[in-house]
Amino acid sequence: MAQPAPDYTRSSSNSASPPRRIDSWKDIASYLKRGTRTVQRWESEEDLPVHRLHHDKLGSVYAWQHELDAWWVSRGASLASAPAAAPAAPSIAVLPFTDLSQQQDQQYFCDGMAEELILALGKLHGLRVCSRMSSFRFRHDGTAERAIGRQLRVGALLAGSVRHAAGRLRIMVNLIDPESGYQLWSGVFDRALGDVFAIQEEIARSVAQALAITLSPNEAAALERPPTHDLQAYDLYLRGRTYYYHYGPSDMPCAIQMFTQAIERDPAYPLAHAGLADCWSFLYLYSNRSEDLLRKAEEASRRAVDLDPESAQAQASRALALSLNRRDAEAEQAFETAIRLDPSLFEAHYFHARHSFVLGNLDQAAAEYEAAIQLRPDDYQAPLLVAQIYDDLGRAADAAAAREKGIAAAEEHLRLNPDDARAVYMAANGMAALGQRELSRQWAQRAFAMRPTDSMLLYNLGCIYALLNYEEDALHALEQAVLHGLRQRGWFEHDSNLDSVRAHPRFQALLGQL
Repeated sequence: MAQPAPDYTRSSSNSASPPRRIDSWKDIASYLKRGTRTVQRWESEEDLPVHRLHHDKLGSVYAWQHELDAWWVSRGASLASAPAAAPAAPSIAVLPFTDLSQQQDQQYFCDGMAEELILALGKLHGLRVCSRMSSFRFRHDGTAERAIGRQLRVGALLAGSVRHAAGRLRIMVNLIDPESGYQLWSGVFDRALGDVFAIQEEIARSVAQALAITLSPNEAAALERPPTHDLQAYDLYLRGRTYYYHYGPSDMPCAIQMFTQAIERDPAYPLAHAGLADCWSFLYLYSNRSEDLLRKAEEASRRAVDLDPESAQAQASRALALSLNRRDAEAEQAFETAIRLDPSLFEAHYFHARHSFVLGNLDQAAAEYEAAIQLRPDDYQAPLLVAQIYDDLGRAADAAAAREKGIAAAEEHLRLNPDDARAVYMAANGMAALGQRELSRQWAQRAFAMRPTDSMLLYNLGCIYALLNYEEDALHALEQAVLHGLRQRGWFEHDSNLDSVRAHPRFQALLGQL
């Protein structure tokens, strides 16, 4: 007979009393009237909202009572009476490889090796692969392996080191069970640089074997196919990806230069074309909303897919470019293809969610944001964006929990990236929706001071001020967003943040311009 559950019909978030914090696994388990191992499993497999302090001690966890209440209402009750679940699918995170080269100048190559393995493993059916952004945040921070595994919700960690000198590679890799600390597999590869793709294939095959994954003929063939036959083009591509993932205004031109040079070396290099398309799309989204950038993104992404239609990354780049070009049906097909080819590709789910929201398909948008959160638990964007959709779907408790998760993730992100204006204004939006009016306004002003002519930032300021009922400020920010190039009519039409100004003649005039 199941133990009685706590009374979750109450909602601490609606109470005037301050939120109650529950410290330690033992106290969380006691509150839920379950065993400690059960609630730890629920955190790993069922998104039980548990937070961690900023060090690696396993006991340093806490939970907010109102978040636990909301979680129980949404899914906990069904778990309490459900039959035992089937064993979870294998899951893995590839940590950034360590540069052991004498000059310490090969980190881009080490990161590229790890990223290529993430992409290769992501093609294997039945293996869940943690995203690059999530796994790479543990670079050099000293977090214990078990803590990494629990935070990323994976059953295996792949770590390694690279020594690259005089045309030779020495690569050491270890596959570890983070819970037990046992080594599942290890390998040492001492080869010529020209064997780098063969090494990647051997590592991916060995990981699959260690995790008891049987490769299909198509998966085996995909692992054998090198991305390019030009090693210098490959090196340029890795450098380009390193610049791209910095997401800075000065980094994107360097990424474009590297991808362009890689394409000059090997015009048939699909990932280089996809990388170039991503740069053009990024600049259009967050910098300069020009038709020329849209055209370049469309051309580069089309070339990437023409060269390798079975590349999930190429399909995702194509889908985003098509979405920005408002070719909705084609974009939908490309997103679905990318996700079919690699269900672990965060960007495919994340941008598919954005695309679905623009079209007004809220259920699909919510499902895709949820998939993105599963792949990148530390991401601040997806929780804050899905929270609004939860509100629109009448899921208020889920919305509040998602916003608190997103704000906490944004604060942690800003601790490491203090100049990221997007994290600032997205957190400000979450604060406004939670009723934290003064703090929200302060953060909105902080974001505006960083990038006062950014059309995306201005649009989000309009949303924040509309939520705070600052009508004049909201309308002015939205007008400035359009003036600086924002053209997504679907956002203005479907964004419930703007409901308080929707009937205003100035807002209706803006719709007429889109």
